[in-house]
Amino acid sequence: MRVLLSCLQSTRTHSLPAYGFWRDYFVRGCREAGIECIEVPRVDWAEGLTYPPGKECEAWRARTWQMVLDFVRAEQKRARLHCFLSYLYPGQVERSAIVELQRIGIPCVNFFCDNVREFDRIPAEYRDFTLHWVPEFEAVEMYRNAGLPHIHAPMPCWVPPAFRVPPRDETEPPTFIGSADLLRRHVLGQAMNGAADLVVRGPGWGADDRSAPAAPRVRSIARTLANQARFLRTHGVRAYCYKMTDKLYPVHTPGVHPSRVRPAVFGEEYFRVTRESMVTIGVNRVPTWKASNRRPLTYSRLRDLEAPMLGACYLTEWTAGLNDLYEIGVDIDCYRTPEELCGKLSELRRDQSRRRLMRERAQRRALEEHSVARSMDRIRARLGL
Repeated sequence: MRVLLSCLQSTRTHSLPAYGFWRDYFVRGCREAGIECIEVPRVDWAEGLTYPPGKECEAWRARTWQMVLDFVRAEQKRARLHCFLSYLYPGQVERSAIVELQRIGIPCVNFFCDNVREFDRIPAEYRDFTLHWVPEFEAVEMYRNAGLPHIHAPMPCWVPPAFRVPPRDETEPPTFIGSADLLRRHVLGQAMNGAADLVVRGPGWGADDRSAPAAPRVRSIARTLANQARFLRTHGVRAYCYKMTDKLYPVHTPGVHPSRVRPAVFGEEYFRVTRESMVTIGVNRVPTWKASNRRPLTYSRLRDLEAPMLGACYLTEWTAGLNDLYEIGVDIDCYRTPEELCGKLSELRRDQSRRRLMRERAQRRALEEHSVARSMDRIRARLGL
């Protein structure tokens, strides 16, 4: 099977949140499934995310999709392409090109991992795809209500073979890895205030990263009203109410003592710390205009696949769908509040044999049942390939 792959590949580095790992996970996962991944030379897919809606983005789409169609027409003469597999945001999609690819005989499958955070309804740009790969449990209903063909499958995750057995030693304390944000500071800071013995690694956690509140800018009433009207038009009344609620009733974000902050880790060091921490901690709540900070939006993230695949003893924030992936309390464990995080972490620290068993069971289940290869098998069957 030969798959044309579009998953945020880039020809240069862009000022975007981490995106380069997606290509690695898709390509390596597909190769293990015996799938040949074809990429369009010189196309910078990530560049499309750097432009706001407007002429520059339209120009990027026009030249990019023309290169794709030219490449496909030439490639089809050499050997058949069985599928176009993409990770595309709405602004990157050229609907006429998706229609043309399918006219040529290439079914188009789009993966998107932030449906519940980004959308209230499925964007019109997605309506022409043959099939949608939906990883979030909470997003399935949106695609069902939209009448769009979809498959609910785990996030595409791949780990090197050397890391596919549980670690021999626990060399790190209980650890959360990730950048700081308001909601993470709230739940982890509250837990540490409650005597949870853990450390954090990532940008923004240091004392000097918590800059003092900026002095309020003096704005004209007209400018303020214009900004509020723009927010209302873009996000709606409900989002505006959440915004006002967060301003009037902000969540408490305790300071994190410098002794609890460790250097950020990336690449193989990220893999090592994830798997060798006594307990690896996940946080599934996300800042968004779709919910208030006091009742945050939560959904299962890539880390819920990645950490178990690496052999971590994993304790993460409960959210819908996790019990479809694992046996909670046996493969992984979950908390719902900072107090529960503190208690569960204390239990795991005292029970080395349970930590070992959780590592083995979760890793085996993630690698055997939730791999890219298994998801691609289901997609192939659904498309009749």
